[in-house]
Amino acid sequence: QVQLVESGGGLVQAGGSLGLSCAASGSIFSIRSMGWYRQVPGKQRELVAAITSSGSTNYGDSVKGRFTISRDNAKNTVYLQMNSLKPEDTAVYYCNAKVYDIVKVTFVNYWGQGTQITVSS
Repeated sequence: QVQLVESGGGLVQAGGSLGLSCAASGSIFSIRSMGWYRQVPGKQRELVAAITSSGSTNYGDSVKGRFTISRDNAKNTVYLQMNSLKPEDTAVYYCNAKVYDIVKVTFVNYWGQGTQITVSS
């Protein structure tokens, strides 16, 4: 009922910048939070950045000071600006949204398909 459409990503040299966006659509009553997580083969998915409906943000330690997350509530869209990219940032990035399901009477986690970001040395 809810779809997350991701855009952005690609191949960038170390020190470069990229922007990611994720738009939620479908049966949306309210969104509690949206954010980005990333994962590399053999490792757990980790938080990159998240933002709540009230505007509170949370960043993974490895991206603090380099990445900035923002939200456009009118468009149900979250944006991630990534600066000073490092090879260690190479991963598949997944959009996440906690959406209230009025039928289930609870918040449900939705995930995007993931987009590959590769940072060359």
